[in-house]
Amino acid sequence: MTKLYTPEILGLAVELAHYPRLALADRTAEARSRTCGGTLTLDLALDGEGRVDALGLGVSACAIGQAAAAIFAREARGRAAEEMLAASGEIETWLSDGGPLPNWPGIAVLEPATAFPARHGAILLPWRAAVDALCKEPLAR
Repeated sequence: MTKLYTPEILGLAVELAHYPRLALADRTAEARSRTCGGTLTLDLALDGEGRVDALGLGVSACAIGQAAAAIFAREARGRAAEEMLAASGEIETWLSDGGPLPNWPGIAVLEPATAFPARHGAILLPWRAAVDALCKEPLAR
């Protein structure tokens, strides 16, 4: 049987303390997993080219969702909407069809969760929120 909560996954969950919600965000979005009920709120500050410059997270999810959020946060800076959309698609294919490992650094740590379909929605939370946030109009300040 596959062990779901590995030490690496549990260790990633504590990294979220490095990404508090942003006081001044250019974009904010929320994602919710239909399978487990986990939620993630993502705040983004963008550079002049519309790429992620800073981010903040509010996560209410299982350790898998928290680990996914930490993996996302480590590598999100400098990425634009197209890259987030591509990554989201790769991750969905990986989870649903057993496709190749997505091109997102660190995501292999989540491989044990691929055997647990109820956790797939939690894994996708940060990328879904990022795509939503990056496709919205900027927040009024």
